[in-house]
Order: sequence, then structure tokens, then C-alpha cells
Amino acid sequence: MRQVSVYEAELGLPSGIGPMQADESQIDAVVFNAFVDALLAWHRRASHAVMAALSDGFVATVLVLAERAGIEVSWQTAGLAEDGDLTDVEVSTALDSSEGAWAAALQQKSRELGRAMLT
Repeated sequence: MRQVSVYEAELGLPSGIGPMQADESQIDAVVFNAFVDALLAWHRRASHAVMAALSDGFVATVLVLAERAGIEVSWQTAGLAEDGDLTDVEVSTALDSSEGAWAAALQQKSRELGRAMLT
């Protein structure tokens, strides 16, 4: 739960994840959906390899929770700035494949983690 607080502060948004009680938390799906979209956009913009590595596990966990809550993740907005404008990025000829590789890697980690988590 402390990691949730870290990312809420980083994003400037509430997560929608309630307090832990008896090893369970209630999730406000509307608030969580906005948090997930903002988290993916933030993670995609993380240009430092250490930041990306440190956040991978949290992002994968959030993706599992989103799936279980019936939230459709917006992979399209992950490449957009929070204000909806395109972000400045270093463009290479492999931009489209790197976007796909980034999403595929997170989706794979999420599936693996989902199988390991109790239902």
C-alpha cells in the first residue's frame, strides 16, 4: 500500500484503492481507471532505465487489478501527455515497434503475475 501512495504522489492523482482490511481493499473503478491510464502514460515516458525497472512490477500488478475489476486499459493514451497533447520523444525508425514491444512486455508480466496471484 505504501507503493500506491508513492505513485499517487508522483501522478498527483488518487488511485481509487481503499485501505487494506483483512488482506483486501475496495477499489473505486472510476477513480482507478483514471489512475491506471495516467500510470501507463507516466511509465511509458519514464526514460531512465532504473525508473522503468523499479516501476515495472507495480505497473504489472495494477494491470492485473484493472483486468480483475473489469477495467479496459487504454494503451493508446499511454503515449500521450496528461493534457492530451503528444509528448516530445526521441524518434527512431523503430518507434512503432518499440511502442508495441513496451506494451507486449508489460502485458506478459501482467499475465505471469496474474497467474501467480490468488483469485
